[in-house]
Amino acid sequence: SVPFLIRLFPSLLTKFVYLNFLAFPFFVDFRRPELLVNNTISLHLTTEPGVTVGIWHTVPGSRGAEAQGKDQRWYEEALADAHPVIIYLHGNGGTR
Repeated sequence: SVPFLIRLFPSLLTKFVYLNFLAFPFFVDFRRPELLVNNTISLHLTTEPGVTVGIWHTVPGSRGAEAQGKDQRWYEEALADAHPVIIYLHGNGGTR
């Protein structure tokens, strides 16, 4: 019956392969990363028309004192300075 259901409803296959409907750990608001990780802000980048990618920008602990109380503009400017940027891609399942 599983192949029949997948043939009938192909969107089910993508849901169970990518598991993008799960948010783990449960009952955590991922839109507010500053409650989970110090010196972190949630940003959204528009890569092309109609496509928006959500990211978290976390500054290292050495810049933690400098980041205290700063707004989104400061974090955006910190991305453009001479410090290296590490991009972590979590894979096809889960959430940020």
